[in-house]
Amino acid sequence: MPTKNRATQQTVAEAIACSQNYLLSIQYPDGYWWGELESNVTITAEVVLLHKIWGTERSIPQEKIQNYLRSQQREHGGWELFYGDGGELSTSVEAYLALRLLGVSPEDPALVSAKHFIRQRGGISKTRIFTKLHLALIGCYQWRGIPSLPPWIMLLPNEFPVNIYEMSSWARGSTVPLLIVCDRQPVFKTDPAINLDELYPEGINNVRYELPCNNNWTDIFLALDEGFKFAEAHNLVPFREQGIAAAEKWVLERQEATGDWGGIIPAMLNSMLALRTLNYNADDPIVRRGLQAIANFAIETEDSYRIQPCVSPVWDTAWCLRAFVESGMNPQHSAVVKGGEWLLDKQIFDYGDWAVKNNRATPGGWAFEFDNRFYPDVDDSAVVVMALAGIELPDKAIKRQAIARCLGWIASMQCKPGGWAAFDVDNDLDLLNSIPYGDLKAMIDPNTADVTARVLEMLGKCDLTIDEKQFNKAIAYLLVEQEPDGSWFGRWGVNYIYGTSGALSALTVIAPEACKANINRGAIWLVSCQNHDGGWGESCQSYQNAALKGKGLSTASQTAWALIGLIDAMNATEFDARQAISTGINYLLATQQSDGTWNEAEFTGTGFPCHFYLKYHLYQQYFPLIALGKYYKSKIYKNDKGI
Repeated sequence: MPTKNRATQQTVAEAIACSQNYLLSIQYPDGYWWGELESNVTITAEVVLLHKIWGTERSIPQEKIQNYLRSQQREHGGWELFYGDGGELSTSVEAYLALRLLGVSPEDPALVSAKHFIRQRGGISKTRIFTKLHLALIGCYQWRGIPSLPPWIMLLPNEFPVNIYEMSSWARGSTVPLLIVCDRQPVFKTDPAINLDELYPEGINNVRYELPCNNNWTDIFLALDEGFKFAEAHNLVPFREQGIAAAEKWVLERQEATGDWGGIIPAMLNSMLALRTLNYNADDPIVRRGLQAIANFAIETEDSYRIQPCVSPVWDTAWCLRAFVESGMNPQHSAVVKGGEWLLDKQIFDYGDWAVKNNRATPGGWAFEFDNRFYPDVDDSAVVVMALAGIELPDKAIKRQAIARCLGWIASMQCKPGGWAAFDVDNDLDLLNSIPYGDLKAMIDPNTADVTARVLEMLGKCDLTIDEKQFNKAIAYLLVEQEPDGSWFGRWGVNYIYGTSGALSALTVIAPEACKANINRGAIWLVSCQNHDGGWGESCQSYQNAALKGKGLSTASQTAWALIGLIDAMNATEFDARQAISTGINYLLATQQSDGTWNEAEFTGTGFPCHFYLKYHLYQQYFPLIALGKYYKSKIYKNDKGI
């Protein structure tokens, strides 16, 4: 670990100014910031499949997509779920499928290499359910190997123990349209027509189209699935057409004026598949808007074209504003004011799906994307409130009222255990993760430590209050969620470094004395996993292997998270992390580029733990700026002997 302190007044100040200038240079004219949200190649591959099914592939730059897919293939022949993971089977099968649909010969060296990679890992028969479903749409897998989704699920009342509102918002938005698709079980013709027989190492005639057996109580769902399939085969599915009609109505009602569904590509793709299954015309305005919405998620360069899984302008804008203020920028700076006013205009006043389980509140949250009326989320909303509270806007009254309205909405979203989830209240029916369809284990949205910490940080940082019982229950929940080693789990960022940083930032502003022991334990854990180069890093593999907690190549974003947590802890308690903080700051200074940016290839954002990860391209910019800003203002910096 470096010992020489490079964090002089001049270098820290220069690093802050350089970073600020870079972020100012990429602000959009309307006032927002928006960085790329990168995932794996399945998103782009599935868009290729969708256009082939609709017959609209001429509207996308197929050669550029092929270039992109080829560029993402690794030397081992496969494609990755996240950077450096060694390749992943389902991701590789979908990339292979897309290249075949784009006219690439199976004898192409890239596909020969991919075929070997795929077959060595069990082939198509070992892929996830959604990959098999996509293949079934064009006859490359059999529908009898896909879990049944009876459409009468749509008709179950909200009071029933199991209904669509017991699913997470993202699962709901993706599943409702699939009720239509899975009932009709279409097999669409494509040009070129393909098969993927070469990806079945057991031989196409030996494929067993069956759901995996777990040899435990969850296998009862396999018996239920057999019953559903019997009913389908003999036209005994009750309320079949009523369920289909209800699903169609639900899908149509939730399309935004911009064409989006839920602001996420899976819901958008599945909704478009449902409309195709129902024989909508490609020129129908609803379809046209849907295809355009998907195109709006694209990033096109001179020779490449890829699709983002989602877009993050509200999230990025709020964090940029927080970074500017935290690093000493005038809260009345014109760019800051413009960004704040843009955020105010994005506040949501519609009753979304959240109101089904929470009829106590009026709307007032913010969503992640440009437009997403039905799905505001607590995490975005709390960050936006902190961003707005830290800046000065011309109309102070409207800002004050916007914050108050959002505070009321957030308070109403508290879950029974005491924490907060992302999109819904008490969305915790874990049974849903055990059904065959739920193999990504992402069917629910329970309260989590990281979102709860964000709300508590908002309350303390902005001097806001909620009911005392709610407040105390939230603190108790967060403390219970602390791991024996002192860390906290990170649901929405990788992983324990993210979760621990957020918890420390919360506890240090709401209860530094009462929670001193918890704060110190968390800080000790962060110090313990600092790398020899002074930075911090944690692999996405830590979600599957607890032995990898806090371990990984140093990244700018994760180093910043660790520093933010440690600086907050040291400012609030007597815990001494000066050496770790100084060397961490040195790491950021040493790795900053001449244009004020930091580079990192690793994925540090989490979609679904173990199954879907994200790289927010602005995480490596605004989080280091926050860390540098906190350090520059801190007692650690002021007392640093190296200055």
